[in-house]
Amino acid sequence: MKIQKYEWAYDLFWVVIGNFLLALGVSWFIIPNDILTAGLAGIAIALEPIFHITPELMINILTVFLFVIGTCFLGKRFATKTLLSTILYPLFLSMLSFIAMKWLSTDMFVMDKYLASIYGGALMGTGTGIVFHTGASTGGVDIPPLIINKYTGIPLSKLIFLTDACTVLLGAAVYGLQPVLIGIISVFISSYMINKMMLMGGQSAMNVMIISNQYDEIMNEIHKTLHRGTTILEGVGGYSKEKRPVLMVVIVKKQLHDLQMLVSHIDKEAFVIVSDTKEVQGRGFTYEDEM
Repeated sequence: MKIQKYEWAYDLFWVVIGNFLLALGVSWFIIPNDILTAGLAGIAIALEPIFHITPELMINILTVFLFVIGTCFLGKRFATKTLLSTILYPLFLSMLSFIAMKWLSTDMFVMDKYLASIYGGALMGTGTGIVFHTGASTGGVDIPPLIINKYTGIPLSKLIFLTDACTVLLGAAVYGLQPVLIGIISVFISSYMINKMMLMGGQSAMNVMIISNQYDEIMNEIHKTLHRGTTILEGVGGYSKEKRPVLMVVIVKKQLHDLQMLVSHIDKEAFVIVSDTKEVQGRGFTYEDEM
């Protein structure tokens, strides 16, 4: 029970931090410089000349509206994971916008649009990725794709891409091509940061497959020298149809040279396959061995 409470508090902390960074990027970089990015911020900026509603107010209205729609179509589980962000994001956005207008010089946040697009996108992607990493959702324009995916089975990635494309086209129709091209920079940077944050907590590594008749000796040497665990897989030669074991070991990148030398000294004819692994979690990677 204590562990569950700790995990809940930990996730809550990062949801708060994530929404704060998301609101910071939008209120201090995206909105003051009219960057046509993806998401609610891009829609709000694109609609401002049409409806004459401030982007901050438009974002708050759309956030609550989409949350209600999502709750109706996606159920209580969605509502539970998204409710906190629905409250925090508009709150932080209003607070930070007020600070920028009243306490700080408004001109302080008006800058080169390329810089605003880069830093705004980085903050938005970092904040969104942190929230996603906890298993929660930021809501917003992700909700329509989730609803369509539920009832049609169309892949979510394609629906999100289509939503972003419609946002970009809307911005192009209102502001022209150049502002959209600048906004696309923030979209790419934001996507990159989301992926990085989603992998937060894991460690990049190398996955190595070794095929050798002397696999047993190689395996023992890996255990003794590199202090890494191994897995023996059953392999069958495609041409010879002979059964032979395949040794699999996951190592940190700095150990690759030592492993290659180790295998070479034991069996120069060994077949070694090395591939990058984006994330590894578990003993020896995300926490230490128990003493």
